Amino acid sequence: MTSVVKGRTGKISWKEIKRQKVLLLWSLVFVIYGFIFCYLPLAGWLMAFENYKPKEGFFHSQFIGLGKFKQLFIDDGFLRVIRNTLAMGVINLVVTFVAAIVFAILLNELKSRGGKKVVQTISYLPHFLSWIIVTGILHDALAGTGIVNDILLRLHVLKEPLNFFAHPKYFWGIVAFANVWKETGWNAIIYLAAIVAIDTNLYEAAAIDGAGRWARIKYITLPGIKPTIIILLLMNAGNVLNAGFEVQYLLGNGLVQSVSQTIDIYVLKWGISQGDYSLGTAAGVFKSVVSIVIILIANGMAKRAGEERLF
Repeated sequence: MTSVVKGRTGKISWKEIKRQKVLLLWSLVFVIYGFIFCYLPLAGWLMAFENYKPKEGFFHSQFIGLGKFKQLFIDDGFLRVIRNTLAMGVINLVVTFVAAIVFAILLNELKSRGGKKVVQTISYLPHFLSWIIVTGILHDALAGTGIVNDILLRLHVLKEPLNFFAHPKYFWGIVAFANVWKETGWNAIIYLAAIVAIDTNLYEAAAIDGAGRWARIKYITLPGIKPTIIILLLMNAGNVLNAGFEVQYLLGNGLVQSVSQTIDIYVLKWGISQGDYSLGTAAGVFKSVVSIVIILIANGMAKRAGEERLF
């Protein structure tokens, strides 16, 4: 008995399976891990349709159907939370996405290999910092006696120090800046890899034809990394409602609460602090379902446009 599995590329033999057994075993470990920690917890969604009481458990709590979802959408606070989450999610997606692409292209244009490695290393180091450290740096920099106020006062942009964390209109911009500073270097790695994969003969031919740097970027680099851009955009589109938790929670305060609260903070507030596990679960289910719908819509649009897609 030779062939046992048929795929798109042909037949896979038992001999091939035995040869790849180590990889298959490691893959099985991750499949089991994903099933235990990603799929089994979905059983907890049952709480969203019950008036869940810890003492009564899943099977004895009162079933109320969509009651908790109705409670969510008649709550002005939750509607405001949706607005905040969507706004910060879209801003973070656009800003970090564009910043990573631009940074990767600019870094690729550096002629010095040593300089390129130094800049790349420095740029992705913030990714390894915890949000506690990042928000601490932001608090110090944007404080009344911080470096930002000091520079603005010296340039006569401000007449007196400004408390950035006391004005809601600055909060979304601060969060976007924090995400860009922390993740741009790390996110640019995959674009750099895609740029490196482009045939160098194309650049040489373009240079011989008289194309400048901008022309080579426009007609070779960007089209070359377009499939990567689209795939990552589709994947990140589903994370629009994952606008964040740590940075908003750590930077937020009573003065900016109207713009700093996200769905994740709402879940923490009601699901843990207030003990209403059903309401917190309902909010989490809503976020997950909307994220799936966004991915399906984005993937469908890419498919109709003839572009790269997830499935």
